[in-house]
Formats: sequence, structure tokens, C-alpha cells
Amino acid sequence: MVVINLQLQPHPSKFNGYSKHPFVYYDIQRPKKLSLQPKALSSRTQRIMEGISVGGEVGGAGGAYSYEALKRLDNLWSSICSDQTVVQEPRQVVTNTPGLFTQSDMRNKEVDGFDVLVCGGTLGIFIATALSLKGLRVGVVERNLLKGREQEWNISRKELLELVEVGILTEDDIEQATTSVFNPNRCGFESKGEIWVSNILNLGVSPAKLIDIMRERFTSLGGVIFEGYSVSSINVYQEIAVLQLMEGKILSASLIIDAMGNFSPVLKQIRGNRKPDGVCLVVGSCCRGFKENSRSDVIFSSAEVKQVGNSEAQYFWEAFPAGSGPLDRTTYMFTYVEPQPSSPKLEELLEDYWDLMPKYQEVSLDNLEILRVIYGIFPTYRDSPLPAAFNRILQFGDASGIQSPVSFGGFGSLTRHLGRLSNGIHEAISGNLLDSDNLSLLNPYMPNLSASWLFQRAMSARKRDGVPPDFINDLLYANFQSMQRLGDPVLRPFLQDVIQFGPLVKTLGLVMLTKPQIIPAIFNQVGFPVLIDWLGHFSLLGSYTFLSVYIDPLIRPLIETFSTEKKYKWKRQLEAWKYGAGLDYKLNNEDITKR
Repeated sequence: MVVINLQLQPHPSKFNGYSKHPFVYYDIQRPKKLSLQPKALSSRTQRIMEGISVGGEVGGAGGAYSYEALKRLDNLWSSICSDQTVVQEPRQVVTNTPGLFTQSDMRNKEVDGFDVLVCGGTLGIFIATALSLKGLRVGVVERNLLKGREQEWNISRKELLELVEVGILTEDDIEQATTSVFNPNRCGFESKGEIWVSNILNLGVSPAKLIDIMRERFTSLGGVIFEGYSVSSINVYQEIAVLQLMEGKILSASLIIDAMGNFSPVLKQIRGNRKPDGVCLVVGSCCRGFKENSRSDVIFSSAEVKQVGNSEAQYFWEAFPAGSGPLDRTTYMFTYVEPQPSSPKLEELLEDYWDLMPKYQEVSLDNLEILRVIYGIFPTYRDSPLPAAFNRILQFGDASGIQSPVSFGGFGSLTRHLGRLSNGIHEAISGNLLDSDNLSLLNPYMPNLSASWLFQRAMSARKRDGVPPDFINDLLYANFQSMQRLGDPVLRPFLQDVIQFGPLVKTLGLVMLTKPQIIPAIFNQVGFPVLIDWLGHFSLLGSYTFLSVYIDPLIRPLIETFSTEKKYKWKRQLEAWKYGAGLDYKLNNEDITKR
């Protein structure tokens, strides 16, 4: 007996894209087994992603592109959002072991010793190279191959030059790694208006090229890379920390740096089962076939709050020319949410993305070749940066929570803090100040970071009486319009996630004067408890500004007369004032917008 099996398949000519017009073909075959169970229909996202050739996944956020990886991440996201009361305790990776390693049962095992071990290579290679430059013996442990992802990092030249100041890059290296340069850059909110700036996130940098440069520099300085190794356990002894890898190798170091990102096993042990206070969900794609491709969007919102499943979401967009070709463009769609059982999944967002992106970019999806699909989850906590929880272990990068809660990438915060952190770590090792209290001074409370929590809360869609659907766009446009009137010294730091007291006071004051009717909706949107908490951080932001401007110059000349430990502590305190007030950010001539 022969049956005719009717199947729907995407058109072969759209193998790397998606066709809205599938065709019917006839597959004549002998029956294997009669089944009355209906076959689950695949989503549009699944069909698109399974039609794209995907290379090997690499470490770091955004290093995976496959549909299987998307489902794994959505399952993780669902577990974070779950309301279940009985949850599995995180694996205990770190153990404090009393006594000396030289007197322990492990003393006779073969152990390779370092000054510093960095776990997580994608961003960890930068701090590892900076410390190697200072003469320390450094090892990097990476569970995948140590290489950058295909998708570019978008950043400003000013931020990359901070790595030149640290000494790990040259300006020639920046030119080599930069694949695209574009201006101007747009900030727009629905139909309310647009603001244009230049030299903000206007470079596309190839992570693959940049990390290759860093890798070569690191190994030339004597650094050692352990690729394909995963962290099993860390035993902290009195004089050393011992890292056991799942593959059996044992390493030791005076200090272990956790650069394993938002889902680091060490971070999970410290945080326990606590839910993030907020999450940025990001989806997007890099496609070929855009005709207009010379400008970028830093932030753009084309619509008000919309219903997504059982929750609401306010979608924002970013768009950048890609360096892989003149018609290649990357578009991101992102939203801020609180983790709840009703929160949308990444696949749901991608389904919306395929509907909304063509209208946003004024292009037909049928005319685009989809090169890759991008997605990510970026959890944030209010008590960030994270103080050291153990002796001889320090969180770095995304694992430390030092990135802004309104951004979805840690590379920009890395460039800003790398010099401060590499100097401080070197001093801590030199002075044997590696207890948790002294290490916590490297990730201190920063009021400008905590103050930016109000912005994430205000940008999150929440069902509230007295809050109109276009409130978020209205508020953001009022803020950006006020900052534009106040000029570059106010607007530019904010666009690069740096909050400063003076510009913030001026902006809020101008918003209240020009748009007082929005104030009641702000109270309804964010809630009184959040506003009261924010006022405390706002007050401390002013205090840190005063201390850095007026008290720092009085104390700094005296520091060299202090003891080693006291000198270390005062240096960290002065840095906390300066960076916590955002005063490390300085405008240069290239930053000034030509009007």
C-alpha cells in the first residue's frame, strides 16, 4: 500500500530567510506506522533558525545562535520566573577549608601554581592581560574555545581608548578590530520626536579579532590558557586557593577571578535561589539586504506598551550597520521585565520581532537574508556591585554586577573599570590583602549605579492605574529632550550609562518645569517604596560628588605616608567616590556634537 503524505516546507530559495508562501509537495513513501497523534507545528523562529548554518558556539553572552541553545536558555528563564516554593539548592562550588594547603591531604598532588587564575575567558582575557603586564603569572580557564563570537560589539572609540590607556591595546589594534564606523546615531520615541547624536556606540568591533589580539598578547607575556576545561570546585585555604577542574587538572593561585558571567556557578552559590530584581530580555538578528545602512539607533521605540502572552511589554530597538557587508545590519529588540511566571519567553519575543522589525526598518523580511539570530537574558540585582563573599575570590565583569541595569552588555563597563581594577588587584596581591573585606573594596557601593535602577523600573511595563500606555515613551522623550537642551556634558555621559549628580539634577529639574503633568504617572509607575529608596541613592550621589571634588585633593597627597594596608584602603575609597559619582567620565573634543 502507498500513501501520499502532504507536507509544508519553506521555499528552498529562502533557505537562509523565511518565506511567507510555503509550497506543497508530495512525498510518496511506504507507511512505517500509522499514528493518530497530531504533529506539533514548529514556530516561525524554529523554521528560520534551523534554516541557518550555525558555527560552533563560543563562551560569553550572545555566543550561541542555535535553536537548541535558545530552548535551553528559555528553560533556564522559565526556572528563574517560576513560583515554585521547593527549589534545588545551588551546587556548592566554593569551600572554605581551614588550615594550610601544605598541611592538607592534597599537598602531594600535582598542582600548577599561578598568582592569578581567571575563570571565564571571553571578558576575562582582558583583566588577565592587564595583570600579566604588571608581572604576575596568570592563567585563564575557559570551558569552550577561547575565541570571540561572530556578532559585533557596538561601542564608542572613547571607550576603546581606555584599553589603550591601560596598555593592553594599541590604536593600531583598535583599527584592526574595528569592522564598521557609522554616524549619526538616533534616539527616538514613538511619534514624539527624535534626537540625533554622533560618536555614541558608533563602532562595530569584531570580538573574534579583538580576542585574537588579546590572546596573542596574553600568551606573549607568559600567560597560560586552559581551553575546554570547566570549574568543578574551589577550596580556599589560608595561604592559597585551589581550583579543581572537571577534567581532573588541579591549579592553584593566590587569587581566583570569577569572570564566568551572569550564570557563574560561584555567583549562583552566593546569590542562592534569589530572583533577579530586574531582567533585560534581548532578541535580534543580523540580516543582509538593507539599502539604507549608514546610521544607527542607540534607542528607539516605535509603539506604546503591548500585550505579550499574559504580560505587558514595552519594546525598544537598537540598530547598527554590520561590518560583514555594506548591506548587512544588526537589529536588536529588548524589553525590561520583572521575573514572573507570566513573563514572556525569548521565543515569544522573537515571534513578535519577525512581525515588527520589517515595519521598524521599512523593509520586507522576504527581501532579507538572515545571517544569524541573536538572543540573551541579562539579570540585574539592586545590591550591585557584588562584594566578595569569600577570601581569595573576586567577581569580575557581568559576574560582579558592575554593569548598568539599563544596558545589556558588560564590555562597556569593562573598559571603564579595567584600569582601576587591575591596579587594585595588583596592590591586593602585592600586600597579601586577599581577605573578603579587602577584596570587597574593589567592588564597592556606587550610588550612580544604584540610582539608575529608577530608570529600569520606569522603563518596565507594569499594569498600574493612572499610567497611560504611552507613558514610558512620553517620559523618555521628555528626559532626552531636556538633556539635549542642556547640551553634551549632560546628554553624552547618560547615553554611555554614566550617571552624574549635576547633570541629573538639571535634567530632572527641567523635566518638572516643562512637563509637570507627567509627575503623578511617575509615582504610579515606579511606586513610593522605589522612589524613597532612590532618594537615598540620589543623596549619596551628591555626597560622593562633593567628597571626590573637595575632599579627595586633601587626602591624596598624604596617602604615600600610610602603611601598606591603610594606603590600599584609602586608594580604594577615593576610587569609590570618583567612580561612584561618575566623575571618571571626561568629555574630549571628539565628543562634542557639531551643531
